[in-house]
Amino acid sequence: MSNTDSVRVKLLFFAKSRELAGVSGTDDFLVPHAEIKCSELLDLICNRYNLSIIRNNVILAHNEQYCADLSETIRIRNGDELAVIPPISGG
Repeated sequence: MSNTDSVRVKLLFFAKSRELAGVSGTDDFLVPHAEIKCSELLDLICNRYNLSIIRNNVILAHNEQYCADLSETIRIRNGDELAVIPPISGG
């Protein structure tokens, strides 16, 4: 698989991201490159699902691992799982 091959992944939304996206997730989110920076991936998701308002307040997870450094480049494979997780507040 070359760096330019697109891949299909499962995408999950939680809490406020689910509310704004209007869906709990999709099994068919297309990522344009197999290797992509976390920040670019988050931008794609936020633009596609109307999450710009919370873009700077969410955590992106890839296969249940937080993407702590958004400048990091990760390798995405078909069937991988991405999740958009807003901060959780207690009360």
